[in-house]
Amino acid sequence: MTDIRKLLVIANPQSRAGRTAERLPEIERALRRQGLSYELVCTQRPGHASEIARGARTREFDVIAVVGGDGTLNEVAQAYLDDEGRKVEGPDLAIIPSGTGGDFRKTLDLSGSLEEAVAQLRFGRRRAIDLGVLHARDHAGRNMMRAFVNIASFGVGGAALGLVNAAPKWLHGRATYLFGTLRALTSYRNVEVRLRIDGVPFYEGRIFSVAIANGRYFGGGMKIAPHADPSDGKLEVVVLGDLSPTEVVALAPKIYSGGHLGTQGVSLGSGRAIEAEPVHAWSSVLLDVDGEGPGKLPIRALVEPGALTFRG
Repeated sequence: MTDIRKLLVIANPQSRAGRTAERLPEIERALRRQGLSYELVCTQRPGHASEIARGARTREFDVIAVVGGDGTLNEVAQAYLDDEGRKVEGPDLAIIPSGTGGDFRKTLDLSGSLEEAVAQLRFGRRRAIDLGVLHARDHAGRNMMRAFVNIASFGVGGAALGLVNAAPKWLHGRATYLFGTLRALTSYRNVEVRLRIDGVPFYEGRIFSVAIANGRYFGGGMKIAPHADPSDGKLEVVVLGDLSPTEVVALAPKIYSGGHLGTQGVSLGSGRAIEAEPVHAWSSVLLDVDGEGPGKLPIRALVEPGALTFRG
C-alpha cells in the first residue's frame, strides 16, 4: 500500500451521457469508505481537464483520479507533455471508470467496478506506462501536437467519429461505436496512404482503417491490437487494408476477439516512430485519437516511454 497525502479527483459530469453527474455522490462515499482525503473538481468545458491537471503539479498532488471515459483520460494526459512533446513529471494517475468509452482500462486489466477501482487507489501497484505523441495537422491545416494514451487511428474511424458522437444518448459503449461505424460504412471510401515505421517503408495502398496502438482495445471493446503492451516502449501498427464493407462486417467478430491478425488484408508492425501520409495530396484522411477528432494526416507518431505512472 502506498500512502496518498493529496488526491485530486477530476470528474467529467457529462460523460456516460450525463450519468456521471448522478454517480458523483456514490463515488464520494466510496472514497470516504477507503479513508481517502480528496479534492473533487468537475470539468466545465472541452480541454478543462488538461488545465486542471497542469495546475495539479504546482499544488503537489500525489495522485489524480480520472472519473470519465477515454476522452477525459486523454485530456488529462495532455498535461504530461511539454510544448515539444517531451514528458513532464506529474502526479500518479488512476481511473474511476464512468464513461462511454473505457477501452484503456481493459488493457491495464482494471476492473469496471467502482469499489474495486477506488480500493486500487490505495492498494494497487504502481506501474510506468508509455504515452503516445502525435504530430499532425489540425482541421485548418496547421501543425499540432497531441498526446494519446490508447490508440490513434485514421480511415473509417475518423470518418465515423462525428456519427459516434451523434448517436442516441440511450446508447453507450459498444453500441455507440457500432452505430457510428455502420452509418459510416454507407459513405466511406477506402483511401490510399503511405506508412513508414522507424523510417522504413511498411505499407502503401488503400486502407479501411489503420490503428497506431499503445493499448489493445478501441471502439467499445474491439481488440484491435492484441499484442500491444503500453510499457514496452513501442507502438503497434494494425492495418485493415483495402477491404470491402462486406469483408469488414464478416471480419468484425474476429476483431472483437483479437483473432483478425493473420487474416488476408490485415497487416501488423511495431516501432517507435510511425509516419503516415495520403498518397494523394487532395485526400483528407481524418483522425480518431482516443475518441477525439483533432485533425488529419499527415502524421508522425512517437512513443514517450514511461511518461505516466498508473495505480491499479
